Amino acid sequence: MKTTEGPFTTISGIPVEPLYGPENLKHFDPGRELGNPGQYPYTRGIHRDMYRGRLWTMRQFSGFATPEETNRRYRYLLEQGQTGLSVAFDLPTLMGYDADHSMSQGEVGKCGVSISSLEDMEILFRGIPLGEVTVSMTINSPAAVLWAMYLAVAEQQGVEWKRISGTLQNDILKEYIAQKEYIFPPRPSMRLVTDTIEFGSRYTPRFNPISISGYHIREAGSTAPQELAFTLRDGIEYVEWALRRGLEIDDFAGRLSFFFNAHNDFFEEIAKYRAARKIWAHVMRDRYGAKVERNWKLRFHAQTAGCSLTWQQPYNNVMRTAWQAMAAVLGGAQSLHTNSLDEAYALPSEHAVTLALRTQQILAYETGIVNTPDPLGGSYFVESLTLQMESAANEYIERIDKIGGMIASIESGFPQQEIAAASYRYQREIEQGERVIVGANRFQSDQEPIDLLQVDEAAEDHQAAKLAALRKRRSNAGVEQSLDALRRAAEGTGNTMPLILDAVRAYATVGEICDALRHVFGTYSETTRV
Repeated sequence: MKTTEGPFTTISGIPVEPLYGPENLKHFDPGRELGNPGQYPYTRGIHRDMYRGRLWTMRQFSGFATPEETNRRYRYLLEQGQTGLSVAFDLPTLMGYDADHSMSQGEVGKCGVSISSLEDMEILFRGIPLGEVTVSMTINSPAAVLWAMYLAVAEQQGVEWKRISGTLQNDILKEYIAQKEYIFPPRPSMRLVTDTIEFGSRYTPRFNPISISGYHIREAGSTAPQELAFTLRDGIEYVEWALRRGLEIDDFAGRLSFFFNAHNDFFEEIAKYRAARKIWAHVMRDRYGAKVERNWKLRFHAQTAGCSLTWQQPYNNVMRTAWQAMAAVLGGAQSLHTNSLDEAYALPSEHAVTLALRTQQILAYETGIVNTPDPLGGSYFVESLTLQMESAANEYIERIDKIGGMIASIESGFPQQEIAAASYRYQREIEQGERVIVGANRFQSDQEPIDLLQVDEAAEDHQAAKLAALRKRRSNAGVEQSLDALRRAAEGTGNTMPLILDAVRAYATVGEICDALRHVFGTYSETTRV
């Protein structure tokens, strides 16, 4: 049996030569293309000393059932050494429905925590000092509403908004491209995103109002160059909308952050992250004329690839996650989530999520990879792959520019079709045995039993009962007044965030606030293209 079998390509189909040397980098200028860590174009990292100065944030994505149960999980993770929180919301919350809505039946608390009101957000962060812990929230279409709730909880804790730090995902473009959890049409959705960017630039200088996400684009089946290109072009689209709003590039660019996938192909992923920094630095400095150096620097969170996990031989997922996490760290991630071994079955159990956190801690404290920035810098192979990744991504960005931008491209179906074709190719390779997935299409064995987290069906009743009690004791007249004001604001052109905050403080629910916006903006259904 041969040790390895061709064809020799990356997962994305980029050919890999038998050997790399100086001939692969004939026109490579190290001073211009590479530089040192902390120097433009930041190919080698955005900080001079990288992890010698500060480790990446270990931010495990977590949320399930009720706010009470998720709060207990957060406290547990912080006790185990996690250094940042990342909130997973359930599907009804993501789609702007309350837990007692008919559309929520059977889904409450299943894929994340159920949040319907400010009361739920208060419970979620009870006993967690928001001035000391960074918090990321994976929410998109109703992002402004959930962020307003978070800001209101910070107020209640006596924490000034200028002190809170974290990230709101708030990336609606990737929803139309890949994940499909949208409510409103693209253009009013972009207005809401721009409202949060404008509001954040004024009031929350340490909180990122958007995390431009390639993760879900990759999970939908894209190649690495597609993930890189579509994500960065989404970022360009958000910049364009903010500039048209009247914001100055140096007033908000430093608060834009990114979120990338960490897939199986070790060197391709490292090259992807390095190319991302380089492209974004050129975009910010040369395309938009940003003057402040920190605004040239691409900061990113990485999460190991959920789509790479298998239900067959689930303990293999521990090894997959470890290598993917190492690629993210060698690629210079600022924060990292490591998936749990049981996620092909269910939400992570306490045991599994602890092991995933320990994976990061072993990387940080035992492997030595934090000792020097970009230890693979100068590798003929890595530098060649980085240049190829950069070139392929820039070609896509230019094509999207010619179409008229990302919204026009989405409306034409361009990125969706590109991803669908790439996903089909990859799946066909697996099914035909051309690409080996250990334990799935080769080296199969009997299934290994594992303990799984079970979300109690009573979570739905618990959340519905809380909502009923809330509606009885709040001032419903005050709620309706705040919703009327929000509808009027949505019909105009002003920033909606202050009105959303007023509605949240009056204890209007997620569903009620989203319904007020649905009344003005309408909803969106994607047109099928063949």
